[in-house]
Amino acid sequence: MNFCEKWIEFDYNPYLLFDKNGKILSLNNEAQYLLGYTHASSLFDLALTYANANTGFKTSFIDLEFGRFRFFALMVGYDNEDAIGLRLYQSPAFHYREPTISGDLVNVYTLIDLCISSNSIGNKTLFTKELDPTIPDIRLQTEEFIKLLNKIYSAHVASQKIETRLYFRVGEYIKTENKKYTLFSIEIESESLLFNKNSEIKMMAEEMNIYVDFKSKKVVLNIPLITS
Repeated sequence: MNFCEKWIEFDYNPYLLFDKNGKILSLNNEAQYLLGYTHASSLFDLALTYANANTGFKTSFIDLEFGRFRFFALMVGYDNEDAIGLRLYQSPAFHYREPTISGDLVNVYTLIDLCISSNSIGNKTLFTKELDPTIPDIRLQTEEFIKLLNKIYSAHVASQKIETRLYFRVGEYIKTENKKYTLFSIEIESESLLFNKNSEIKMMAEEMNIYVDFKSKKVVLNIPLITS
């Protein structure tokens, strides 16, 4: 692998090369992660849509989102009819600080149940759960984490149903100088999410080195798995 090939391979931005039928000829590391959130056919269609009418390279500024991936632009290039390349430019993302080994080793299921129980008192909202049973005890600042979950649940207070999901983020991790930390997510979704608490939720989460992602109907917490 020459220097240019290494540069592409380890680029933060996904890169894919397709043949004329949409088959992937090559891709870099980041593109492999991206394919966990979308299909190759969708990216091929994207390349065809934004390609130059004639051969050459064209950059377009466009907001795109695939799961955790958010992009502000893409570049499409080709010099013959046999192959076409696509590069997607990622929007600036939350950068995790090196995790601080503080707080208590706690059972995250217990904390979720505690918050659901306290938020279900006095209202008719139906709370449902879909929890991966394999997540071990983790180190968290318990009191602050409970406050954060309660704040998120209160943002869904007008909903008839609130669903909570807990799952590993497969293939995703944060890396410090000494160690890699797997990520897991807590996803809280309803049909009516109030957005006036977003800034407060974000501030509380980032104080604990938790990245929060706001969707149209849900709030997703992405948390380093610290077990020691």
